[in-house]
Amino acid sequence: MSNPSISIKFFVILALFSVLLLIPVMAFASEQAATLEPVAETVPAASSMPWWGWPLILFVVTFFLGIAAVLGGVGGGVLFVPIIGGFFPFHIDFVRGAGLLVALAGALAAGPGLLKKGMADLRLALPVALIASACAIVGAMIGLALPAKVVNIALGGTILGIVAIMLMAKKSEYPEVKQADNLSTALRISGVYHEVSTGQDINWKIHRTPQGLFLFIIIGVMAGMFGLGAGWANVPVLNLLMGAPLKVSVATSKFLLSITDTSAAWIYVNNGAVLPMMVVPSIIGIMLGSLVGVKLLTRAKPTAIRYMVIGLLLFSGLRALLKGLGIWN
Repeated sequence: MSNPSISIKFFVILALFSVLLLIPVMAFASEQAATLEPVAETVPAASSMPWWGWPLILFVVTFFLGIAAVLGGVGGGVLFVPIIGGFFPFHIDFVRGAGLLVALAGALAAGPGLLKKGMADLRLALPVALIASACAIVGAMIGLALPAKVVNIALGGTILGIVAIMLMAKKSEYPEVKQADNLSTALRISGVYHEVSTGQDINWKIHRTPQGLFLFIIIGVMAGMFGLGAGWANVPVLNLLMGAPLKVSVATSKFLLSITDTSAAWIYVNNGAVLPMMVVPSIIGIMLGSLVGVKLLTRAKPTAIRYMVIGLLLFSGLRALLKGLGIWN
């Protein structure tokens, strides 16, 4: 069972962290509007790497990221953007555009099956998707208007915040919801799903719907702004705050990504920030890696893998932050 006071405190911290992160970024952007950087080339002119070299390296790296993402229980976009942006000579705009499409590919692959099995719930997903996708468009426009160094600073801070959330957040298989709130009742957000492991039909409902929808405004902006996808935030909000069962939260989150990321991705496509040379090997690599990761999942130790992923995110988040500050170029 979940502890309501802990859940509320946790998400108040998340909301405050997100707002404090976005306010100075937007203020700085308005001050620097006259000196915005043009979109840089993906590879420095002095690079001696042949044109096919970077796609090949991307494929290999994203293959291992796909394995790590499955074993660590995180979305591929969360690992892709900070690692590729921090250690590859690609402009951050192209990395974020590719990151959205990487997250979108996984969501589109899983979404139909989750809906067919009754795990993802449309009544829960659609109000959230409407808010998150609209805000993701705003976030993408903000992200593309910012100088690269500001994006890297904000990205590094966000990744470090995700690390803190992963360390703090707990999961509740069946949260206790004594009574649905008025908004969820009016929207008829409730359901039944069949739990295969126990053979039982689980009846569920949600509460704290207004608070959850407010947080999805912030999540949508951050998803579009940084190209991370949003599974890292969707699941805790749906599960711990709103009280949806864990499996319903995970499945609905995966379906949500197919809507939210599509909205933001079009902004990047329209601005020329999506390169097939990056996107194609990245998607193929991460999808193949995910298939291998699923097979390894039964043998791996989840706790050890989780901390490995957290360490990887911590390192890449610091790298993005220091890169934005000009300390580690």
